[in-house]
This record gives sequence, C-alpha cells and structure tokens, in this order.
Amino acid sequence: MGTAGRPGRVRVWDRLAAYDPGLLRLTAGLRTVTAIALTLAVLAALRVPVPHLVAGAMAAMVSTFAIRETQRAAQAVTLALGLPVALASVSLGALLNQRVVAGDLFFVVLIFCAVYGRRFGDRGTALGLIGFQIYFLSLFVHATVSALPALYGVICVAFACSAAARFVLLPQTPTGTLDRLRRAFRARLAQLIAVQAELLDAGPEDVDKVLDDLRTATARLHETALLIQGRLEDGTSDAAVARLLQRRIADAEVASERLGLLLLTARSAERTDTLTLHLPGAALPSGGELPVRDEATAALRRDLQALRLLMLRPVGEARGTALAQVRNRLLGYREEENLPKASPAVQDVFRGLGEAARAALGLRVALDGPQDESDDTPATARSREELDAEDAAIEAGEEAEAEEPGPTGLERPTTRAAVQVAVGSALAIAGGELLSSQRWYWAVLTCWIVFLNTASTGEILVKGYRRLLGTVLGVVAGIVLAGLVGHHTWTAFGLVLVFIFAMFYTAPLSYTLMSFFVTAMLGLLYTLLNTYSMAVLVLRVEETALGAACGVIAAAVVLPIHTDRRTNELLGTVLDRLAGVTRGAVEQLSGGAGADLVEQARDLDQALADLRAATQPLTHPITPLRSRRDTARYVVALLETCAYHGRSLAATAELLPTHPSIAADPRLRGAGARIVHNIEAIAAHVADPRATAEIETGPSIASMLEPGTLRTPRYGRVTDRVLRHLQRLDEAVSGLARPLGVTTGAGRPRK
Repeated sequence: MGTAGRPGRVRVWDRLAAYDPGLLRLTAGLRTVTAIALTLAVLAALRVPVPHLVAGAMAAMVSTFAIRETQRAAQAVTLALGLPVALASVSLGALLNQRVVAGDLFFVVLIFCAVYGRRFGDRGTALGLIGFQIYFLSLFVHATVSALPALYGVICVAFACSAAARFVLLPQTPTGTLDRLRRAFRARLAQLIAVQAELLDAGPEDVDKVLDDLRTATARLHETALLIQGRLEDGTSDAAVARLLQRRIADAEVASERLGLLLLTARSAERTDTLTLHLPGAALPSGGELPVRDEATAALRRDLQALRLLMLRPVGEARGTALAQVRNRLLGYREEENLPKASPAVQDVFRGLGEAARAALGLRVALDGPQDESDDTPATARSREELDAEDAAIEAGEEAEAEEPGPTGLERPTTRAAVQVAVGSALAIAGGELLSSQRWYWAVLTCWIVFLNTASTGEILVKGYRRLLGTVLGVVAGIVLAGLVGHHTWTAFGLVLVFIFAMFYTAPLSYTLMSFFVTAMLGLLYTLLNTYSMAVLVLRVEETALGAACGVIAAAVVLPIHTDRRTNELLGTVLDRLAGVTRGAVEQLSGGAGADLVEQARDLDQALADLRAATQPLTHPITPLRSRRDTARYVVALLETCAYHGRSLAATAELLPTHPSIAADPRLRGAGARIVHNIEAIAAHVADPRATAEIETGPSIASMLEPGTLRTPRYGRVTDRVLRHLQRLDEAVSGLARPLGVTTGAGRPRK
C-alpha cells in the first residue's frame, strides 16, 4: 500500500506543494513572467524600439505583482484603476524630467502618498506601488514629452497583457488557492510523520540531524496552517465551513506535534524538554533509547507509515478494505484494551497515534466530504460520532467581536512610515544627485524598498544590509552576463525573464537572493539600453548603500520605533493572548462555559509570528550583541513552547462537550490560575519594568492534581490528558521570568 504505484506526476506535485504551500510563489513568478513575455511579443510585433520594450516589460511586471487582492472582481477593479494612475505618473515624470527642483519635490510627495495609501488596504497599497514604480520607469528610460504617446500605448499593452495573464492564461481563484494550500498541508503533515518515523531508528550519530529535520518539518506545517487561516474567509462558501476547516486543521497540527513529543519522550530515559522541539541546538537527552528490535517498536514503525499513508492519499485513492483496516487499527489505539504491551511511555505514543488518526479522519471528512462507513469498527464509529457532534457544535455559529479602535494621527503605522520614507527619500535624492545627476533615483528606490513591510529601525537596518549584499553579488553577476550576452537582444530578454521568475520565487525565502536577481536583471537591461559600463554598476552599489543609509537615518531620527520598543509591544501582545487562551481553556476543562478557543489560539500564533519577525535584527548573525541574541532566541523558543501547549489545551478543551467518555475536573481551575497569574505578571513587567508584580512558585502542577476525590480510569478524566501540557506550560512560563528580569515570589495557594 505504499506510494510506489501512484503516478509520478502526482508525487512530484505533492513534493512541490509541500515546499511551496499553495504554489503561491510558483504562481506569482509564472504569472509575472507570462505577462512580461506576452507584452514583449505584442510590442515586438509592433516593431517598437528597445527602450520601449524595456518600458513595457517593467510596466507589465509592476501591474502584475502590485495587485494582491484575493477576489477576482477586486483585482479587476484595482487593475482598471491602476491604468490611469500609471498614465498620470509617466506623464508627470516626462513633464518634470528637466525641472530638477519641481521634479524632486513631486517625487517626495508621490512617495509619501504611495506609502500613506497602505492604510486603505490592498487596493491603496497597489495603486501606490503602481504610481511610484511607473514614475521610476519614466526616469529609468528617460521619458520625454514627445515620447509620451508611444509610452501610453506601451503601458496600455502591458496592462492588457497583465490582465490576460491574470484572468485568462493563469487564473487563480480563492477557492483554488485554498484547495492547493490544503493539499500542501496534507503533504507537509506526511513529511512530518516521515521524519518522526526516522526518529525511531536514528542512532546516536544521526539523532541531531533528525531533530533538526523534525524542527524544520514542524515549523513548515505550522507555516502552512497559518497560510490556510488567512485564506479561509475568501476561499470557503460560508463562515461555518471556514470554522470547521479551521478546527480540523488545528486538530491535525496539534495531534502531529503531540505525537512528535511523545516519540521524543519514549526515546529518552529522562524527561524530554519541550524546548527540544523549538530551540535550535537543543539536544535529546542521552540514554534509554527505544530497542529497535522490540515488537512494540516494530508496530510503531509500521503504524507511523500507515498514518503517513492515510494523510497522503487523496479521496479518490483512499477507498478499499485494506486502507479501512489500517484506519480502524490506528483509531483502535484510542481504546485502552487495544494498546499493545509496552512501557507507559511507548503506550502513550500509541495513544498519540490514535489521536492523530482521529485528526486525519476529521481532516479527510472536512476536506473531501462524507466517507464510506461500511468497514467501520466500533472504535471508528465512535470517532465519527464525536466528529459529527463537534461539527454540529461548530455550525451553531459564533459571536461577532467588536474591533478595538486603532491608533490615530502620527501614531498610525502608515502615517509614521509615510513621513519617515519621505524624509529618507529627500535625503537620498540630495545625496544621489551628488553621486550622479543621471541615476540618483537608485538611492530613492532602495530607501523606498527598505521601508516596505518593516516596522522598526532594526528591521530597516537588516533589510538594508541584505539588499546591499545582494546588490554587490548581483553586480558581479551582471558584469559576467553583460560580457556573455553582448548585443543579443532576445537572449538578454530571455535571461531577464528567468531572473524575474527567480526574484519572485525566492522573495519570501531570502531578501538577499531577491536583491541579487534584481541587480543581475538590471545589468542586462542596461546592456539592452546601451548604457552598460563598469562605472554604472559600481554606481549602482554606491546608490544602494546611500539609499539604505538614508532609510536607516530617517527611521532612527524621524518618529523612531526602536527595535526594543517594537519587540516589547509584540511580546506584551503574545503574553496577553497566551493568558487569554490558557484562561479560556482551563475554564472549559474545569467544567465552565465554552469559548472559541481555536480562534484565540490562531490569534496567539499570529502574534508570535509577528514577534519572531520583529526579533530578526536581534538574532541576525551580524549583531554584535551575542548575549542579547541568545536571550532573544531563548525567549522566542520558550514562547513557541507555551504556544504549543496553549494550542493543545485549547484543542482538548473543545473535545469535552462532544466526548462523553472524558469528564471535566474542577481542580484544574486552581492549577491554571497560577499559570495565568504568572503570565500576567510577566506581561505587566514587560509593559512597565517598574511594576511590582511577581511570579508565584510552589508545588508542581502534577502534585497539585494528585488523585483525590475523583477516581476514574487512566485517561478517563481530562486531567490525565492535559497534565503534561499544564506542567510544561507552567515550567516554560516560569522560565521566562529569568531572561526578562521578573522577580520570583513565594507561592500562594489558589483554590
């Protein structure tokens, strides 16, 4: 029942979907290249000169990548509005080309408006990008008033070809994108399970590599889950379907993460630290490895492969008695009597397999619809009944939450960024004119770009450094390519298309690589315009360095948001959301009222992703503050551990209403209160270092929840399912106190 019989095309597609979730990068690159190639073909048929070919290629690229809306109707409206914006921008560029002062002042105003437009969402961002980039195009091709009619035609052709590529040749719908993301999630889930299977057989010399692979696969799965979260609203038919998919994706993610940790625990005679899964460099405790010839271990190896098969098989291939028997066997591990004879740690892994199989069943029903139930065992039938009950509860609806008022005036991020980039661009214009009166605009472009998707001085510094590094490497490549290509126009345009595709495909992965491909492409464009020289490429590096420096200066002096302030704000948000998830989960696990815990857990994940991005200046290899870098990495790793256990608590809490065999435990309320208090104390200290709040210490969560008045079989009470999560969450939260400088106080008993 392996995958050897599957068509090779399907296997390749699954692998590609796993490494490029939703094929978002591939689609972006192909669509842009298609729009440019179509534009060049039309313009070549019209026999326009090479400078207009370059202008058309750049206009097609801008009109394609600038539009980010998910709905096709919204994309069409933005593209239609973008054409007059582009025509007005190129007209002003040509008119002001010889009026230095007026042109520079207008460019600064245009830059301010383009960045400020980001406050109006995707459409405002797109129109701002089109206005700025087309004005830059007019400077690049030295547009004149006499050339405007021809440029109007070129831009119209470029926009028409962009529309053809977007809506006819490579159409992309929200539903199709979400479907590809779901396939990617399934493929990455199968990859994670494959790595977990490798953990069983990894020897002492291989275990570190397998742990690295396990961390990578876990992070990739989480990345895909977050991408799906952002596409659910547009890609599903109604809110109930979106909530159901969100729940099933969360269940599968939590179950797979839990299975990995149970395997790590079973491999070690010592208690496995959750940080093993989240902190790079953390090692598995030595000793106590699973015996590779043990019968239970052989069954684990077999069942992990079976679970991977269940995850991978599309609905068309997931029928048949043999596959149903595999599914039934795995779901049977949710019943105590079906567990094999083994140590408690290994039995926990089999329980984890059962829960993962249940998550796989729920995911398959949510993604592929009703399944054949003729071969169900009683254990499988019970799992289906639980899933149906959960589905009914999810379809009951959700309450709308009122949005909190955002910042206003100069506190609004878009306004602050617009002022900063305008000041930085003014400096770049002044400095760029001193370096070159002809190509000063490269400094302005760099200043503009380093402000995109950045929110602090440190982020701008790191982005400027990466752009400068990529530019230097690209200049070297440009020198080599210009010599090889010479005056072969269509060979150069072919390489330009290759570099543009590479630029879009690598942009989310490495800003340095993207900058490399951009600069190499520009070297070819200079060759086509007969303006290539060594001096021009050296000037490109100088202007890039100047633009990055101007951006950093503006960010540091004008309405600055320092990295410490930014990270502290985001850290406070993460802690607040962690406290909310923990409080809501513990309340429900204690028998209290339910809440939309999956949504709260996703908000926590998004806040943590924002914090991880904001700490990049602190954790970058070039940072001179090594101890600060290590502290930032350690804090983020602890928070990732907290988020994992928070997700697990939330997922277990939402099982209670539909799982009659599990009873709530009121004693959890007292145990969870200490954890929530400690999270809130740390958040108060982060917000105000002078705060006097202290974290509480005391007995371990396990000792607080020793069996007392409630006597139920193992795993019959919810406490047995969440005890490990509560204990590790308590330890991780307490571990945050030391690096963040929070005082530890004496514990007070909580009822």
